[in-house]
Amino acid sequence: MKKQSFYVKMTVNSLIRRRSRMFVALLAVAIGATVLSGLITIYYDIPRQMGQEFRSYGANLILVSSGGESTLSAAGVESAKPYFPPASVVGIAPYRYEAVKINEQPFMAAGTDLEEAKKTSPYWLVNGRWPAGAGEALIGQEVADTIRLLPGSTFALTGTDADGAGFSRDFSVSGVLQTGGTEEAFIFMSLADLGEMAGDSGRIDIVECSVSASEASLNQIAAEITSHVPDITPRLVKRVTQSEGTVLAKLQSLVYLVTVVVLLLTMICVATTMMAVVAERRKEIGLKKALGAANSAIVREFLGEGLILGGLGGLLGVALGFVFAQTVSMNVFNRPITFQPFLIPATLAASVAVTGLACLLPVRNAANVDPAIVLRGE
Repeated sequence: MKKQSFYVKMTVNSLIRRRSRMFVALLAVAIGATVLSGLITIYYDIPRQMGQEFRSYGANLILVSSGGESTLSAAGVESAKPYFPPASVVGIAPYRYEAVKINEQPFMAAGTDLEEAKKTSPYWLVNGRWPAGAGEALIGQEVADTIRLLPGSTFALTGTDADGAGFSRDFSVSGVLQTGGTEEAFIFMSLADLGEMAGDSGRIDIVECSVSASEASLNQIAAEITSHVPDITPRLVKRVTQSEGTVLAKLQSLVYLVTVVVLLLTMICVATTMMAVVAERRKEIGLKKALGAANSAIVREFLGEGLILGGLGGLLGVALGFVFAQTVSMNVFNRPITFQPFLIPATLAASVAVTGLACLLPVRNAANVDPAIVLRGE
């Protein structure tokens, strides 16, 4: 026990005596550990953050009818929902379409679950507000321009129901929709309102699903639905899922590359500092060896100093790394990041390992010091 206490005291005192040099090494390790901890946190949180970002671009999975039927049933859609992981579901919005007229001009009405549509299509820009009750509709900008309607205006919607009978119903405009896409040519209302007018209230044409999951997970969900719900065919929206996968792969590769480069630079800085320390202490090393110190004792002393630096730098890196990752996440994604507890031991282990590797060459030089040459002043 006394021997171990003496070793620790000697190592710590050696660090304190050369605190200016050791501070540079500690700073290098701390910066490397900070970047390592921060980038690994970002690396593991990128899929979640990017998944949430891509969900703002709309649905990434749709459900359509399979077989001879051209439409879905509400019961069939409900039977498919359990195959979606609840924690990953952003929104599931069913849609039904009917040809209607306003002042004898043809348009397309879309009935949907408006609350779910908000979740699956957050990019929709509404001038006014979303429909809040029966008899309210959200009209596209193209429709509003054609029939000169504004939020608060009323209009009569006419058409033919499922039995071939005509219908007419008054609606008020709750808001005007702008998307820059085909949605601007539609009139959106609740499924209940459209079913009440057109009949066949359980009918659904398509279901748009926004799921925060990778392409592989989406394929698995689609396979399970195909196997267990024969009346429904799930289809991935390739332009969204493939783009998401490509962006994630490139970002994660970039994070990996930067992490490797930073660790190499940290190793070089620590190795350079320790080499300078060995050169500065050649006489001390030579004297110790002349007094009988074995090479293993010299090696343990320098490795001990390096590992202490690695441990302290790793502790600083864990704390500063989370701050770094949080800052990046808030500035890039405007969302807080999730702390990964496993990063504490991982960062400490990586810091100690990098510092230990960086000390190998300086330690070898220290062990090779010839006391006779050094003590003669050569």
